[in-house]
Amino acid sequence: MNMMARTITAPHMPRSLSETGLSLVMMRDILLKTMFRTNQTTLSSLAELLCLPTTLLQELIDMARDQRLVEAMGTLHANSGNEMAFQLSDAGRARALDALAQSEYYGALPVPLAMYREQVKRQSIRNIQLTRDALLAAMGHLVLPPDLIDQLGPAVGSGRSILMYGPPGNGKSSISNGIRDALGDQIYVPRAIEYSGQIITVFDPIIHNEAPLPAEDPTALRRAGHRFDRRYVLCERPTVITGGELTLDMLDLKFNPTARTYTAPLQLKASGGVFIVDDLGRQAEPPQKLVNRWIVPLEESRDILALQSGEKFEVPFDTLAIFSTNFHPNAIFDKAALRRIFFKIKIDGPNQRDFLKIFKLVANKRQIPLSEAALVHLLKVKYPTIHNVYANYQPIFLIDQMIEICKFEGIPPQMTPELIDRAWANMFVRDEEILH
Repeated sequence: MNMMARTITAPHMPRSLSETGLSLVMMRDILLKTMFRTNQTTLSSLAELLCLPTTLLQELIDMARDQRLVEAMGTLHANSGNEMAFQLSDAGRARALDALAQSEYYGALPVPLAMYREQVKRQSIRNIQLTRDALLAAMGHLVLPPDLIDQLGPAVGSGRSILMYGPPGNGKSSISNGIRDALGDQIYVPRAIEYSGQIITVFDPIIHNEAPLPAEDPTALRRAGHRFDRRYVLCERPTVITGGELTLDMLDLKFNPTARTYTAPLQLKASGGVFIVDDLGRQAEPPQKLVNRWIVPLEESRDILALQSGEKFEVPFDTLAIFSTNFHPNAIFDKAALRRIFFKIKIDGPNQRDFLKIFKLVANKRQIPLSEAALVHLLKVKYPTIHNVYANYQPIFLIDQMIEICKFEGIPPQMTPELIDRAWANMFVRDEEILH
């Protein structure tokens, strides 16, 4: 763990059906739909699918049996551990089909929105304790000016919004990824949440990296059994990265009319983690319009979503929002929008000394010997043609180009003034008249 270690309170395992916060009818119907869709019959397999302790699932099954919706099948063969098996009755199948017509959702029971809000507070991104050493460790592969870490540290530690701006090719995306790596700890992500009888799926294996549960101490007098509410998944703090493809509707609930269920928008999936909007200004929507959508969330730590019915409701907004742009902020935002973004950090290109430092680091990593003649040619002949403006991406670009040219020519990896010229020719497009 890169950050200063801290313990996040886990959501406690429900000890009764009422402690799930859900109605008995919703839990029963999800049980019936799960049995219908998966054909699972044993208590243990159904408990795993519904993410309920077996004792509580037994209560739910007993209730469904009293209502003549589920019936016992008797003891199964030894391969199933001689567990009692259950099946849907004719009435149970009919009820399952009715419930599926209302919503196709089955499997893990959802977490009520009110309970989820409390868990968000316990694991808030605003509570992170990021040290200089942790941030430096995560940024160790980058050559950064010392004062940049001075600015980044408090910005990340605040858990607020950050705007990084400056010329392209200077590592704004790499810095964003370094911030993500510096977070380091883990949170609990709900598989799904429930609001007003509607189910919204949140856990997304593409975004959420499930963390391995710590091994138990076999000598302990009391086994912990990783006793937390299994409707949640223990995950690394999530990161959502979006760029030119971001549209405003990606920030709204997605309703699947066939399954009649909702999927959480990107910023809700990023709760407790980082939401990176890269290349701001390259989206179809104007930057001002995108930031206007974030004004209430950024200022009030709450977001407003809407159901198909038009009903609006609040969800937590607990995300470190990082905006990255190649444009000057004054060119794409008005002053009111800029005020809403808590930290504004300029990412400039390196000076000549730092450029050389990066160049040497890349050369060593790529195992290509440095040549004084090639470096003198680069600095004295080539860079004056672009007014000695250096960018962080250029050392990697030039060195990789030279390596590929050497491969093509069948010679060992090396750098020479001539190879510098050939690599340089691929780095820029000449301003030439377009012929029609």
